[in-house]
Amino acid sequence: MERPTLRQLEYFLAVAERLSFSKAADSCFVSQPALSAQIAQLEAVLGVRLFERGHRRVQLTRSGEALVPGARETLASSDRLGQLAKSLGEPLTGALRLGVIPTVGPYLLPKVLPAVSHAFPDLQVFLREDMTDRLLEQLQAGKLDLLLLAIDLDLGAVTTLPLFSDPFVVAVPDNDSLAEAKEARMSDLDGRDVLLLDEGHCLRAQTMPLCDAVGAQETGGFRASSLGTITQMVASGLGITLLPELAVEREAAAVPGLRTIPFGADGPSRVVGLAWRSSSPRSGEYKELGKVLGTAYAQS
Repeated sequence: MERPTLRQLEYFLAVAERLSFSKAADSCFVSQPALSAQIAQLEAVLGVRLFERGHRRVQLTRSGEALVPGARETLASSDRLGQLAKSLGEPLTGALRLGVIPTVGPYLLPKVLPAVSHAFPDLQVFLREDMTDRLLEQLQAGKLDLLLLAIDLDLGAVTTLPLFSDPFVVAVPDNDSLAEAKEARMSDLDGRDVLLLDEGHCLRAQTMPLCDAVGAQETGGFRASSLGTITQMVASGLGITLLPELAVEREAAAVPGLRTIPFGADGPSRVVGLAWRSSSPRSGEYKELGKVLGTAYAQS
């Protein structure tokens, strides 16, 4: 029995994700006729039509929709085979596709990547910054190998490795009643207007319940897509916010008119760590990488 090739499955998924033969061909760096020919061969091998081709649009048939998960798993299995072969040779060499969230990447990576390069000189790290949900989707689809993110959330069926605890601080304008305090308590947020990141950021999912629990309320009509924007809004007197300590040096310290106050030893925090597919054969390598990352952060 003739079998589909990995190339055919790759082209099939490219069209399925973009619903465009021309865009799929561009993404695969082939001509459209070459891609279309491979799709036609795949349909002949499988004995089903995968796409309905209209004058201006392409859509999956019911058969095509049903076969997408299997095609993804087949390609992911092929990737795992290649990763296993690499791990049997020299560990942590070649390409590593690392996904990172926006509230960790810009603040942590400059501190730790030099140590990673020194420890693993033959490792090439390719970065993808995105929100947690989308990174998890790309991880499970085999488009990313490893994630660096806050792991004290429900991340689904992945293996996690904690690297360090990242305490929260409260950020206020310098004329705020808390501005001169040496230490804050969560109860100090009672009745206060709090600025939070927009929907989709895991930092919002972590800080919003903390604020709700002490009677703080989100400032109506104001949400930001970055911590840099939030600190500017706080300094302008539009509210207060919770920041991860990891971001204070870069974001808060650069904003005139802003003060940050730490909480006590039992204050709120998040856990930053690594996450990978539980089926990955490279778990041992990721743990070694985690040791380097944790040590580099502790020494920074």
